[in-house]
Amino acid sequence: MNTTLAVPRIERLLQDAVRAQVFPGAAWAVGDAGGAVAGGGVGALAPGGEPVGEDALFDLASLTKIIAVWPVVGTLVESGKLALDVPLGDFWPEAAGHPLGDVTPLQLLTHTAGMPLRANLRALYGSDPQDVRDGVVQERLRRRPGEAVEYTDRAALVLGYLAEFLTGGTRLRELAGTRVWQPLGMTQTRYGPLPASLVARAAPTEYDEETGGHLRGTVHDFSARLLGGACGIAGTFATAGDLGRFLRQVLDPVRPPFGDGWVAESLRVRTGELTPPRGLFWHPAPGTTAREDIWAHYGFTGTGMWVSPARGRWAVLLTNKLYFTRATGPITHVRDAFRATAFP
Repeated sequence: MNTTLAVPRIERLLQDAVRAQVFPGAAWAVGDAGGAVAGGGVGALAPGGEPVGEDALFDLASLTKIIAVWPVVGTLVESGKLALDVPLGDFWPEAAGHPLGDVTPLQLLTHTAGMPLRANLRALYGSDPQDVRDGVVQERLRRRPGEAVEYTDRAALVLGYLAEFLTGGTRLRELAGTRVWQPLGMTQTRYGPLPASLVARAAPTEYDEETGGHLRGTVHDFSARLLGGACGIAGTFATAGDLGRFLRQVLDPVRPPFGDGWVAESLRVRTGELTPPRGLFWHPAPGTTAREDIWAHYGFTGTGMWVSPARGRWAVLLTNKLYFTRATGPITHVRDAFRATAFP
């Protein structure tokens, strides 16, 4: 990397956020194609609990879309099993004859498919996973495909279903593990719920009235819980070190599971003049310019990851801000300041 990393500034930023109860603890790492160059943990998994160590597991929330759905789709595109610009109804019987059949995989990846904005799965379709799948695939659109950029969890859910169809029914949980995480050595990454042996390493998230305690080792996202803990929307747990291994691959995709063509197609604006601009699931980091070439994705639990091919740098910030609040203002400030320091 061609600039010096201000590690003390990052540590002060995160320690101040712990003191301000933005989150109980955080794990972070910054690196390049060769690996991590700096990182650490601040605070505790829970107030008064174990300090955040390098083995701390965080509920990644929507980072699942990046570390599971996005690369699995990439392997299907690069192997010729999926064309991004062909309407789903042309090759996927489940979607044929329904509004979703007019949508392309590219529109799902750029959040321009016109799908409903909220998941709202149990209220609309019940609790049976097959009923949920049928309902999501057969649902009406709220806009014409390609008309607007509107982020929706349903895009990743549908892409997960599509990947399962194209691989003969192999579940997304298995596809992500065998196609992505195992080849990259991401040995600490998995879909939940976590086994009892790993729960103590997990950062608790939001207080759950049904169980009378904070969720720990069980995914926070309700849609993922409804679907057994694993889907395209959310459900994964990982360490900062494992996400660093993933981002090294994004910077230098010279080996499987996905190549430089998929990365190049993903880390550029694919939405034309529509706003906000989007790549394939990735988006330009807030507060940055196109010339800076910094791409990001965030998770509702307080997670974030960034990568910049132009700068040869990646960064990860994992927190459990939901332990205290759903308010987004404080974590947004921390993320922006972290990104600005990691990519000066």
